[in-house]
This record gives sequence, C-alpha cells and structure tokens, in this order.
Amino acid sequence: MRKHRIFIVDDEAPARQRLGMLLSDIQDSCACELTGEAGSAQDALDAIMSSKPDIVLLDIQMPGMTGIELAHHLSRSMGAATPAIIFVTAYDEYAVKAFDVHALDYLLKPVRATRLEEAIRRAGQIRASAQQPSIAEAIAAVPARRRHFSVLERSRVLLVPVADVLFLKAEQKYVTLHTRERSYLLEEPLVSIEEEMADVLVRVHRNALIARNAIRGVERVSSVANQGAERSGPAIADTDGEHEKVTESWQVILRDTDERLPISRRQWPLIKSLVR
Repeated sequence: MRKHRIFIVDDEAPARQRLGMLLSDIQDSCACELTGEAGSAQDALDAIMSSKPDIVLLDIQMPGMTGIELAHHLSRSMGAATPAIIFVTAYDEYAVKAFDVHALDYLLKPVRATRLEEAIRRAGQIRASAQQPSIAEAIAAVPARRRHFSVLERSRVLLVPVADVLFLKAEQKYVTLHTRERSYLLEEPLVSIEEEMADVLVRVHRNALIARNAIRGVERVSSVANQGAERSGPAIADTDGEHEKVTESWQVILRDTDERLPISRRQWPLIKSLVR
C-alpha cells in the first residue's frame, strides 16, 4: 500500500509535534510518511514546492498569513501539482460548508486520531479520482483576502507583503511590483490586481497602480512642444516662425522613492481628492 506523503504547517511547535504523533498512531491502518514541517508561510512554500507532498495539514490561524491565503499561494505556484489541503483550526467558525462542497476538509483542534485518518483517506481519494474537481480549483473556490503577493524568482516563491508595495507598473507582458527596497516581476494582469485590492491600491494611469497610503502629494510638470504656426492656443513665437506650446500635466509623489508617476486626465480628480 502506497504511503500518503504528508507535510505539516503550524506556527506552534507543540501542535506540529502532536500531529506527528497522531500520524504515528494511525500507521497500521493508514500508512503515512511525514515529509517535513514548517512554522511559517515562507518556509512552508519553499519546503512544499521542493518535497511535493500529497497532503498538507495546514493551520488556518498563523501570524502574518492565514492558512487559507497560503493555500492560495500554493495553488498559484504549483497549479495541477498542488497537494490536497486539510485545514486545521481551533475555531469552528472556519469549519464552513465551502470546505466540504469544494472537496476540501478541515480538522478541529484538539485533533483526534480517528478524524485525522478519515480526513487523510478522503484527501487521498480526491487526489486519485479524476471525477473530482482539481485541488487548485477547490482552493480557488474558498475566498481569501490576500495580504501577500507570491513572486517566482530563481525557482523559489517569495512572499511580498501587500503593505510593502509602493506602486505597480505594467511593462509589456509583466507587471513590475516596487517596494522601498527593490522591485519584483509579477505574471498577473494589472486589472485583476486592481479589482482585488481597490481599497489599498488606486490607478493613476492605465499602466500604473499606487498604494493609497504611499501618496505624499502631487506636482505640476510643464513641457514645451513645437507647434505649426497655423495652430491656435497659448503659444510663444520662436525665431523660426513656429510656435512653442506649453502643456501642463501632473505627477504623483510617493514616499520612499524618487520615482514620479504620471497621472492621467481621467484619474486626476480622484488622485487630487486623495491629497487634500
């Protein structure tokens, strides 16, 4: 009988130890292999992508990132290879019907051996059955408020807190995410990021979003362009008989960066209201 390869994620070491002991207790009736454990989301991402377990026992309430959000990052990073997720929680408010409806499972703490075995068997059946929705689709169906971006860099997934973002710019097929320290490349469309995070990010231009709390102010920028003599409008005659037309635009000033982002005419009223 093939062993279920299991990974444990919980920020509390005693909780991880207890789950490990329970896995040992059910070995005779449910063969399991513990492939590893982690106490933080970043460590979990690195280890799970490397070890590729069948099942993850994932604590929901962890500092900095909930287990539900971590499950979404695993799904985005691993796609069809995403392991089955069994959520573990001390709060029955999280034991929602969505977990059952979308082929996910949950365990309430303190976890009992018989319930753990049942959940593992069910998760194994889900992975083996082509009739069931994919694990990635199941995870996507469970709502989660993202507090981190997941960035693939040198075969590793990095977690970048949304709170650290200053601005994002669409450049060709990528979106560049900028923080105070550095920039990252995202493979997510700017429009979907805007829809998800409209309360913390605001569009200043069709190719740029900025963090609302990063706005320091705006500044006026003047530019001069040569216009033909027949053009009308405010102009200054030059010695060649042409005209130099002065145009004005606005840029947003952000904290912790010298970069200025242009504000489109369409977005100007909104950005102006944010700096009053």
